[in-house]
Amino acid sequence: MDKTININLAGTLFKIDEDAFKILRDYLQAIDLRFRNTRGGNETIEDIESRIAEIFNSQKGIAGVISKENVESMILIIGKPEDFESAETEEELADTGFRRKRLYRNPDDTIISGVCGGIGAYLNTDPVLLRILFVIFTVFFGVGFFVYLILWVALPVANNEIRRREMYGNEYGRVMAQRRQSPGNNTTYSPSYNKGYYQTSRVGNALNESFRAAGRVLFIILRIFLVFVGAFLLLTGFIFLLTFVLIFVFKMPGAFSTNALDFNIVYLPEFINYLVSPAVFPWIIILGSLVLILPLLALIYWGVKMIFWFRANDGAISLILIVVWTLSLTALVILLFSEEVSFAEKSRSTSKIPLNNPSDTIHILAANRVSDLITENTLPFNTEDYSVLINNEKMELYISPELEIENTSEEPSGISVKMESYGSNEIKAFNNTKELIYNYNISGDTIFFDDYFTIPAGRRWSVDNIEITINLPEGTILRIDSSLERLLDMNRNFDKGDNDYPLEHKEGYSFWKITDDGLMPAGQYSSKQK
Repeated sequence: MDKTININLAGTLFKIDEDAFKILRDYLQAIDLRFRNTRGGNETIEDIESRIAEIFNSQKGIAGVISKENVESMILIIGKPEDFESAETEEELADTGFRRKRLYRNPDDTIISGVCGGIGAYLNTDPVLLRILFVIFTVFFGVGFFVYLILWVALPVANNEIRRREMYGNEYGRVMAQRRQSPGNNTTYSPSYNKGYYQTSRVGNALNESFRAAGRVLFIILRIFLVFVGAFLLLTGFIFLLTFVLIFVFKMPGAFSTNALDFNIVYLPEFINYLVSPAVFPWIIILGSLVLILPLLALIYWGVKMIFWFRANDGAISLILIVVWTLSLTALVILLFSEEVSFAEKSRSTSKIPLNNPSDTIHILAANRVSDLITENTLPFNTEDYSVLINNEKMELYISPELEIENTSEEPSGISVKMESYGSNEIKAFNNTKELIYNYNISGDTIFFDDYFTIPAGRRWSVDNIEITINLPEGTILRIDSSLERLLDMNRNFDKGDNDYPLEHKEGYSFWKITDDGLMPAGQYSSKQK
């Protein structure tokens, strides 16, 4: 069993265990050395001892024995000896009769947060008058509530003896004396102000009680509101964090990874690999993950904190995480700029092949099909107007071009191939168009072209696109490889799903006809002629 010692502190007997006694003894000796040779030092020491006795009375441990934890808690409340004002300052204050005051929230006279109590202590006036003013300015002008919230956030709490001294100023000794004289040495006893009025006014006391009751109701309402806000933050952060993990870690398909953003975001990290150099790619992923994950973790933490209303010394950790997030975002932006990931300028290059004396029927065939290149490591990255296949095994991109077929009322028969790319400037963008790899040619009445194009190995993706335009005379019949239909610009005056005029398919080919109205399925045109 631990040894206990009986001590007399400010006229009150306490039982204290041996370890706690050693800490308390060293603390009181340090206080004594701090104030012993100063003017009014004995009174200061007595005030501190009385305050220690009050704290011990309110938090006695098991069987009324003061424990080591009780002593450490007391030191946190009162403060360390080195935190007190210097001896020279104490002498100056004693000579001038003036003690510097600071504005704090007063935990000894609080209804909601102690703002009015703290202002009352600072101005040495009755807090009830300030509460009435806040209510008036809230009801009639609408600003009182917001001013109160700002002060609530801005003002620290006078939660130790040093701050209480600064809050009360020269009234500190009288307030402590009243506290000692109050029944049970209640640590939340409200001090008196302006001696006559506040001590004798029953109206003021009644108003204080009314405000206190209203404050409890408002506190409950605020607490419920914060619980709802906390639950919203918690769920939002958790859902987005879960989505991030499912999509980018487990590559999970379904609702989390569909084309909700017009492209399949599951493959976004793989696609980024073609935007930056291989050495930088891991850093982009790490920094991007930090930029996304840290705010989500903050939402979850603040949600839990609002729901369970706990206090934590998280200021240093929060500051560190904010610095880490800011540095990560800054480094990410710098890396992207250093990698020249820029789409500021767009350029286009065009090449044409004439088609002299075209026959009545033109065959359009696929020279190379992207379907022949698809493997297990090929990943789709598609939008409504842009389709990319990523082959991680070969480190290649397969991009679908656009195909338009028009009549020659304004243009001569032939093929026009427009290549577009972006870059940090117009020259780089133009050079990017020249590097695109695409095969097409004409042989008699047959046009061959690939249903995909690629970029050179090692060259980064630059929003590259190829648009193929085939100009043919009106009435020309087209026999098109079915694998090329998906490349056609379907912004036409027909519906492929129209059951009245179905699209004809024979042996892997579809048949079309060029008309005044544009390109139509041959079956639809024949039906209209009838």
